[in-house]
Amino acid sequence: MSYLIKPTGYKALLNLSQTELGIKKIKDFFQQNLSSELRLRRVTAPLFVLKGLGINDDLNGTERAVSFPIKDLGDAKAEIVHSLAKWKRLTLADYEVEEGYGIYTDMNAIRSDEELGNLHSLYVDQWDWERTMSEGERNIAFLEEVVQRIYAAMVRTEYMVYEMFPEIKPVLPGRIHFIHAEELLQKYPALTPREREDAITKAYGAVFVTGIGGALSNGEKHDGRAPDYDDWSTKAANGQTGLNGDLLVWDDVLGRALELSSMGIRVNKEALLRQLSICHAENRKELYFHKRLLNGELPQSIGGGIGQSRLCMFYLRKAHIGEIQASIWPEEMRKEAKEAGMSLI
Repeated sequence: MSYLIKPTGYKALLNLSQTELGIKKIKDFFQQNLSSELRLRRVTAPLFVLKGLGINDDLNGTERAVSFPIKDLGDAKAEIVHSLAKWKRLTLADYEVEEGYGIYTDMNAIRSDEELGNLHSLYVDQWDWERTMSEGERNIAFLEEVVQRIYAAMVRTEYMVYEMFPEIKPVLPGRIHFIHAEELLQKYPALTPREREDAITKAYGAVFVTGIGGALSNGEKHDGRAPDYDDWSTKAANGQTGLNGDLLVWDDVLGRALELSSMGIRVNKEALLRQLSICHAENRKELYFHKRLLNGELPQSIGGGIGQSRLCMFYLRKAHIGEIQASIWPEEMRKEAKEAGMSLI
């Protein structure tokens, strides 16, 4: 079911030509900074993969992939990617990327089960990145260091936007705040997960919530995660679980937290087996990706995705992702959005 947030008195700060110029500059500037911060080189990525290899991302485990038959392969099914979480790790292995270096790519996807609204579209565009790491870096301190590097690139990009368009004032704080999903639950026990994110992000401006995917003390998950890419079940010395998380910033236009990135340290053999067991998905051990991981053929890695349209939406102070990208929207949403000052492409 679609849902539209209509900010009171909303008026776009930039016209269509300025918006298109801003999108181009933001994408060029940010990916260069991301590449420098994390030592990533650009690679070419697939739009679709063969079904049944375990390469496609399962997201929360319920979303259906768009698929089609391939005539020259005996009508074998291909799936439009949801993201490239597993494909990137295979690529690190095949390209023999050394520790401390990695790859990034433009990921384009179709997610037909998305609930359409200000932040969700059928079309997903993000920078997918993956970096080879050592076993000794398998800890929360290393995860936080990488998050800080990505956030530094975000802060620099916001200032570049301000230099282009002085009417858009920088709002990101100098530092990002880290909090575990369990701490967030204890801090706001009466709120839903999304309401907790709104409350903590409004307080700090930019937040990274760790421990996404595992059950919290109330028996519920903060949010869903597939069992075979992020490590969300490893326990740290302080008893908290999870080597992954979501990067959130406060969006004044919509008056809510805006998730810009999901990332984490990837599963090793032990974490994969544990999480497959938790999710009753042990049958995946027979799939191509999982066999290579269990056989020790894939490197330890950290990786994630950063939403391109969402990032541009935030920097250009837009109220709807449809003001940044071309997609399909319910006709009623288009009409309501236009009346509320949002011109959907």
